[in-house]
Amino acid sequence: MNWLDEVPWNEHGLIAAVAQDATSGRVLTVAWMNREALRQTAEKGEAVYWSRSRGRLWRKGEQSGHVQKVRELRLDCDADAVLVRVEQVGGIACHTGRESCFYRKLENG
Repeated sequence: MNWLDEVPWNEHGLIAAVAQDATSGRVLTVAWMNREALRQTAEKGEAVYWSRSRGRLWRKGEQSGHVQKVRELRLDCDADAVLVRVEQVGGIACHTGRESCFYRKLENG
């Protein structure tokens, strides 16, 4: 049995992927992975996601150079999300140029 067979892909063949800075623990972004994205991520040691809007694989940093070097992959307790612990090259994970995609605080939240 292939380790990828243990991942319970959703009805679209995807699983949520949470990218976390391996040193600070800060959550950087949430994206999606399909089977091929997770396989390439594990094999290449750099984060590869599935772009739902573009309908294709997307290697994080392919245009910006801000790649995510993978330090560890984990499956959560409910097996419905993958934690991708990374070294964020260049310190920028968000397409807005910020360190994290989670820069907007919800007031009263």
